[in-house]
Amino acid sequence: MPKIALETTSDVHVEAARVQQQIKDYLGLRTSDLMFEYGSIEGKTKLDLITINPRHNQSFLFHSETGADKVDALKKMWDYVQNFKEKENSYTIQWVTKSASELHTSYFRAGNILEALEKLYYGRDRNTITVFSVVLNPVS
Repeated sequence: MPKIALETTSDVHVEAARVQQQIKDYLGLRTSDLMFEYGSIEGKTKLDLITINPRHNQSFLFHSETGADKVDALKKMWDYVQNFKEKENSYTIQWVTKSASELHTSYFRAGNILEALEKLYYGRDRNTITVFSVVLNPVS
């Protein structure tokens, strides 16, 4: 019986790695520019997909999904990644960190302006960034 459990665990990890690679390939990002962060919320697995911009070395939330387990959350993320451009608006945010004076421009897909700002602020103290503008980009 333990052998079967071990094989199942191995298959879950293999499947998770396969879907993670699919997402990276689809987005065209290097492994160093994309992080899969897992957590737990109300007994479910929460997956935060985080992008890292190599130009200004800042990380941002790309999207969050919740699933029954790691593989389920990854499959939901895979579905999102394939369709997010049709479902969400594009925003341009201009911002600067308190420790630097260079103005940065970042682009986000979100359902509304508040969601775009949440993606910008993800994982950081809101007092460390000054936002100069948030623009809803025209639909092309």
